[in-house]
Amino acid sequence: MSRLPVVFVSHGAPDALLKAPEAVACWRGIGRDLPRPAAILAISAHWEARVPTASLSGAPETIHDFSGFSPVLHAMQYPAPGAPALAERAVALLSAAGTAAELHPGRGLDHGAWVPLSAMFPQADVPVTQLSLVRNAGPATHAALGQALAPLRDEGVLIVATGSITHNFGWLDWHAADGQAPLPQAQAFADWVAERAAARDVTALLDYRAAPHGAAAHPTEEHVLPFFVALGAADGDLPTHYQPPFAHGGLAMDAYVWQAAN
Repeated sequence: MSRLPVVFVSHGAPDALLKAPEAVACWRGIGRDLPRPAAILAISAHWEARVPTASLSGAPETIHDFSGFSPVLHAMQYPAPGAPALAERAVALLSAAGTAAELHPGRGLDHGAWVPLSAMFPQADVPVTQLSLVRNAGPATHAALGQALAPLRDEGVLIVATGSITHNFGWLDWHAADGQAPLPQAQAFADWVAERAAARDVTALLDYRAAPHGAAAHPTEEHVLPFFVALGAADGDLPTHYQPPFAHGGLAMDAYVWQAAN
């Protein structure tokens, strides 16, 4: 089996499926172009734990971890089968790399996972388990997690990390018109990430807070940390960069797919 790619998507606001058609089209296109995986390991900004924790659920619940959105969104389900064997394998790889890791008996899929997966794999027929971030740990720790998990790519597993390239609520214009130019700071930081990723400049990316607008782009880090898991798992592969329009003027919707050279 050939080595599977690694995917990072900016999942946007919870209602992206209803209000971000260009991003949804991008996710659908990525899903169509990917080799069909045997299973998916999802890493989302919306689950943090003391140590990296993987779910043993055989039928993951669709977690509606938000409020105030359309009833249509609250009614959506993503009934993919679970992947408990993959959860155990991920924990074993992390443990072998010297990282304490745990299993959760039944954690479902939060919106950071099921929203983009609903577009990428709309039939919900690929087994999926979710792995948590590590609470109070930074980019280097999460890149190391990705490196430890990289062997999964040779085992038919697609690693899908979801968060956001920018995530500052102070940058958002909830009344932004379609086609409105994004906030310059948000655009500049998203462009910087794209340039450094294309250059495979892992050192600069790990120190993203020193980049122009880097610290402002992420007042808290949980939405950028999945990117570093993906970067670690990418194992030096070059990324393909997708750039759907910004949401709400300041929320970058960039996606990256790292594919091994043939």
